[in-house]
Order: sequence, then C-alpha cells, then structure tokens
Amino acid sequence: MCSAGNAIHYLRKEKYMKNIFRFLFVIFYLLIGTVPLHAQWVKLNVSNGLVFSFAVSGTNLFAGGYGSGVFLSTNNGTSWSAVNTGLSSTNVGPLVFSGTNLFTAIDGGGVFLSTNNGTSWSLANTGITNTHTRALLVSGTNIFAGTNGDGVFLSTNNGASWITVNIGLTDTYINTLIFSGTNLFAGTDGDGVFLSTNNGLSWSATNTGITKTAVRALAVSGTNLFAGSWQGSGGVFRSTNNGASWSAVGLTGKIVWTLAVSGTNIFAGTTGGGVFLYSNKDTTWNAVNTGLTSTDVYALTVIGTNLYAGTSVDGWLRPISQMTTSVERLSTDLPLYFSLNQNYPNPFNPSTTISFNLPSKSFVSLKVYDALGREISTILSEELSAGSYSRQWNATSLPSGIYFYRLQAGSFNETKKLVLLK
Repeated sequence: MCSAGNAIHYLRKEKYMKNIFRFLFVIFYLLIGTVPLHAQWVKLNVSNGLVFSFAVSGTNLFAGGYGSGVFLSTNNGTSWSAVNTGLSSTNVGPLVFSGTNLFTAIDGGGVFLSTNNGTSWSLANTGITNTHTRALLVSGTNIFAGTNGDGVFLSTNNGASWITVNIGLTDTYINTLIFSGTNLFAGTDGDGVFLSTNNGLSWSATNTGITKTAVRALAVSGTNLFAGSWQGSGGVFRSTNNGASWSAVGLTGKIVWTLAVSGTNIFAGTTGGGVFLYSNKDTTWNAVNTGLTSTDVYALTVIGTNLYAGTSVDGWLRPISQMTTSVERLSTDLPLYFSLNQNYPNPFNPSTTISFNLPSKSFVSLKVYDALGREISTILSEELSAGSYSRQWNATSLPSGIYFYRLQAGSFNETKKLVLLK
C-alpha cells in the first residue's frame, strides 16, 4: 500500500509539474515571443503567376504581375488588392515612381500613368513608337523608357510626351537602364552596354571584356558597375572604371535576369538557380534560396531592410540581414533537422505564412489553437517528403487575439505564438 501510495503521489506530482511547465511555456511565449530557428524566404501571396516588379511609396507597396496586373498592399504585404482600372492588359512589366506619379509598362500596350496610387490608370505613351517597353527609369524630373526595338525615349513632363534619344545606339533592343552618378547606362539584347554622359542625347558602346553581350540586368554598388547576361551560359561582369573595361566575376552557367544592391552586397536573380549573394569583399557567389519554392527569379528589389523577389510563382520577401550574416547551404541540400519557423508577418491581419523544415519523410500535422488550448483550425494533415515548406493561414472569421500553432512530424513537436491584430 505504501508503495502504491508513493506511486500515486509521484504521478500526481509529475502531472502537477507538467501543468506548471505548460503554464510557464504559455507565459514565455506571451511575453517575449520567439526567434525563428531557420531564416528563409516568405511567400507574399500576391498572385499565382509571374511577379515581374515591385515599387513602394510611403506605406503603399505595389507588385506587377505578368498576366495578372498591378497589385497594392497597404499592410506590408499581408494582403493585396488588384488595381488595374484603365490598363489595356494585365501583362505588367516595370513599375517606377516619379514623385507621387506611378508609371508602369504593359507588354504591347505602352506606358501607363496613375496619379492616385493605382486607383485608375491612363495611357502616357505620346511619342513612343514602340509599345513593347522593357525598362523604365526615373532620374529627377527625367523619365526614360527602354523599348524592344526602338531604343530609348525620354520624357521631361511626367510622361505627357516623349522624344527619341538614340544617337550612337547600334542595338535598339533595350533591356535595362541605370544611372551611376551622372552616367546613364543601357543594357542591350546583343551589343552589350552603352554609356551616355548627357542624359541619353548620345551614346557610346562600353563593352571591353564583356563576352556575353545580351545584357539583361545592371546594378551599381559604390564605384562598381555590374552587368548580368542571359546569353548562352550567362554570368556576371564587373567594371570598376565606369564601363571602360569589364571582367567576369562568376555565375557562369546561370542566366541572370535581375540584379539588386544593398550596401556592398549584390544579389542576382537567375532562371533555374534562384537568388545568389555576392559581396565586394569576396569573390564567390552563394545561393540564398532557403524556403524559395520557385528558382526562376525575374525581379529583385531592395526596400528598406528587405529584399523582394518576383518569381514565376508569386512574390517573396526576406530580410537582408538573414542572408548577409552567414553563408547558406546550397538550396539543393535537405534540412538537417526538424524546425518550425516563426510565422510572417506577426502580428498579422487577416493571413500569415507558416514555414517549417523536414529532414526526412514524415506525416505532418499543423494545427492552430486559441489561448485556451482549443483546436480551431487544421492547416495541414498529410505525409510530406523531406524539404522546406510554407503554408498560409487565413483568420478572417476570427477575432483579434493570441493564438498558437503546433507542428507535429514524427516524434518532433513544437508550438509557437502568433498574434491576430484587426
């Protein structure tokens, strides 16, 4: 009896301690939240199709989707709404702001202008003889448009009219435009890079050392100018003397569609290879693709401390600091262990993304509970192969408050807090 009594006492004590632990666990998450074990890309859920561009003005974030039009988010990408009234097509290319005026280019439809944050659009194409515009660039009161066959056009009156600025261009298929100081550079589809020192009035080729002359992307980092090629085996070239000469700096074998710069860090978006990071302090490119389910990257834009990527499947976001503080494994590597990441955004309204990693094939259960521990939603309940995954949870019908999401995969079990703020 004594032995049985001790056993009962022990079990009661163990249950009591477990309850105390659970209580402290909840308090811990309520007070300080969590830090993700594995940083990775987060899907923005702009559209299901190709996202080609991003632009920001104040608290308004815009995304251009090829085949789905222009989208606006006023809550840091938590939710999006289409803003296409007046556009002749939803095949949207570049997006740029000139003051409070937002410009976009429709493939085959020319240049359009919105003066009310995308609520409505009007054609702003007078003088442009080619409606296939690939590039838009704003510099002060000047707006430049690069077309697919008719070269470069300039507007000095907010798109009301345009003039041709092509003297010296031997290739009028313009893929990209960029300023480095007062020097204007154009990347062409076959003749490499051209330089204008007088706002496009005249141009001269500046290609010495570029062996892949179909230049799709240009970027400036300090005194360094980078060019990304989509010709043949592609790759990236760098000039340290304003384009007078160039040298190859890697990514040979990768078709480079887009380049973006944050300080001394250069990001390259490729087709089939995802996103790569290069620092002027070293000579190697490192893949930074964790969580990115589409490796066909057509747009990279730095906004604040974040890098935005437009891919063949939606838009994505990732804090730059996550990629620059350490070197990632190649994206083809499988996760080494189970982990559940912090949802993003958090707080959120009304939807958020939850991501996790599986080192082996597992039956996965991902559920959401309220603060009282009641199950309110099953996000996932199925067998998955090893890899990195993300799932969206929409809480439109629920009130504001603190919720918890729990991942169970094999013997792994982890819970994290999320906050719905309406």
